[in-house]
Amino acid sequence: MYLEEIFGLKGKVAVVTGGNRGIGQVVAEGLARAGAEVIILSRSGAEDTLKKISDAGSRGYHIKTDVTSEESVAEAFRQIVERSGSIDIVFNNAGICLHKDTLEASVEEFRRVVDVNLTGEYIVAREAGKIMMEKGIQGSIINMASMSGSIVNIPQWQCSYNASKAAVIHMTRSLAVEWAEYHIRVNSLSPGYIATPMSVDTPKELKEAWMPLIPMHRMGKPEELVPAVLYLASNASGYTSGSDVVVDGAYTCV
Repeated sequence: MYLEEIFGLKGKVAVVTGGNRGIGQVVAEGLARAGAEVIILSRSGAEDTLKKISDAGSRGYHIKTDVTSEESVAEAFRQIVERSGSIDIVFNNAGICLHKDTLEASVEEFRRVVDVNLTGEYIVAREAGKIMMEKGIQGSIINMASMSGSIVNIPQWQCSYNASKAAVIHMTRSLAVEWAEYHIRVNSLSPGYIATPMSVDTPKELKEAWMPLIPMHRMGKPEELVPAVLYLASNASGYTSGSDVVVDGAYTCV
């Protein structure tokens, strides 16, 4: 009962972008297990995620959404408010990565990464914040950053990804201060190497290079991010805003 009072999300409406697979899917299930209704926003279907939400004893639905489009996001949020009545939590997770040397990557490729990882999160956070203010919701927005926003990954080169995630961290701080008077909390989550398709499907030589650099000598599990998200989404973090929560097996410590 005590933990439910602090970390429970019963009666809350949570939105997860990019929740059709990987970290987004696992976090969506975790939010559902904590009692939240979970809405998935993604460009493709989310049948597997919706089944996991249902199996967790909660309810949810999917809305096809392009996070880089203001119109698409606004329409998705309009439907959520109409159907669910509120938006209390946003896990701003949609993102892409490009492993390419800077001189080989095109400007268009750089812009695409920044458009999804930074501008997309800005559009989603902005729309969510607007609704929270209008309805007087003391909500929580959790932006997906990365340890790559604080360090430079080696041996792969991914300037566009690193730059986008560093910007997400500072955008989070800026929004946290700007929206504090509305009791809207904005924090970011910075995972290290997590065993998802984005990292597992990378070349073997890269993964072999990563392991000695991680003090724990292993990749994290997506499930190991869920407790941090539940903390940031729940009443437990009522005085936490503008923080970047790093979950990286101590990678950024050395």
